[in-house]
Amino acid sequence: MDFELKGKIAFVGGSSAGIGRAVAGTLADEGCIVILSGRREDALRAVADEMRERTGVTHHWVVVDFHAKDQVSAAINEVLKKVGHVDILVTNSGGPPPGGFDELDEERWRQAYQNTLMHVVRLARGFVPGMQERKWGRIINITSISVKEPVPNLLLSNAFRAAVTGLAKTLSRELGRNNITVNNVAPGYTDTDRLRELLESEAGRSGVTVEDVRKDLASRAPLARLGQPSEIAALVAFLASESASYISGATIPVDGGLLHGLL
Repeated sequence: MDFELKGKIAFVGGSSAGIGRAVAGTLADEGCIVILSGRREDALRAVADEMRERTGVTHHWVVVDFHAKDQVSAAINEVLKKVGHVDILVTNSGGPPPGGFDELDEERWRQAYQNTLMHVVRLARGFVPGMQERKWGRIINITSISVKEPVPNLLLSNAFRAAVTGLAKTLSRELGRNNITVNNVAPGYTDTDRLRELLESEAGRSGVTVEDVRKDLASRAPLARLGQPSEIAALVAFLASESASYISGATIPVDGGLLHGLL
């Protein structure tokens, strides 16, 4: 299927590894010019070089820590200076640390607020005006199944990723008249470095091995395995495409059937 994305400019958050990297690579393969972002310039440069060798297109990157308002503003300005506008905004950041209510102090709450919710607000504020001017745009937020069914010991994720879905639903209504769609992709247990950190945390809490925790998580989904970043990326590419032009305000799980709810 031709997703009609050739020449579109896509900004992808947290794209030096994991789901973000997979999304960036898939969009590049579909013909997008991709702006990578993350905290490690060496990793971003390596990903950009690999994509250029594969696609024959020059891609770009910006170094940014989404915790820091000033850095996000500087990254937006740098992107607009380099490429003029962004057609596809994919928000994605490292998840907040695990923990329950008694374990998380106000500083952890503040950091999670900045990194998980406010960076989405700031990126949208920076790139939506260009979408409105061009009467076309896609905003796709990488969230988590925690927005539909809270995950034990992930209080901060449960709270702030749910806030992103509320933001997205509201934006989908406000921006629809400009032919801008806004959707969320909610991964389940996906084989990334972030999941490995959570496995180690849970293994330490439970007194079992990391492999035991991995097998348990995989067995919970009807498909009886972990997801792969490429499977998340495939949905993102579809939502960015013309084929998905009537899908907006949706939160779509990619979880192997793990969630129990009907919606």
